Amino acid sequence: MTPTDRNKSVLDQAMERLSREVLDGLQHGFFELTVSCEIVNGKKRGLTIKAGKNHRFTIPAEEIK
Repeated sequence: MTPTDRNKSVLDQAMERLSREVLDGLQHGFFELTVSCEIVNGKKRGLTIKAGKNHRFTIPAEEIK
């Protein structure tokens, strides 16, 4: 995590990662990307972006509006 990421919400970090993975794939010419979500620890959302590597984010319920 870069120092500037600490000021961003987890949802913002996840959206930036998703955007970055799509742009990287488009520049490369082909790619496969999977996004999945599940409810974890009460009302939090566990978001997983699979694009070569797995990127996992636990997004608090209050960030989802």
